[in-house]
Amino acid sequence: MKFLENFGLKKEEIEEFENNTADVMLETLINNKKLVKSNLQYLKDLGVKNLYEIFSNYYELFLIDHSNFESIFNKYDREDLIEKLVKNVAIIEYL
Repeated sequence: MKFLENFGLKKEEIEEFENNTADVMLETLINNKKLVKSNLQYLKDLGVKNLYEIFSNYYELFLIDHSNFESIFNKYDREDLIEKLVKNVAIIEYL
């Protein structure tokens, strides 16, 4: 999961994630690394700063087809969305 460092996640955060995530899910994320990276890059490009918090809590979301992933977030005003994600990542459940 070293590829997560390219998105600003710290080694300690990645280790914590790996220790708290089922092996089968880690394997799935690694096997779909290209998709996960594409979706992470999209959020990073949007200006989302709390990627670790979002990824560690909603990692399944990053396995969604990239165009569908984008459409989830494109429905909302960018600045408003980023502000709400910083305040409470749980809003992802309602997007």
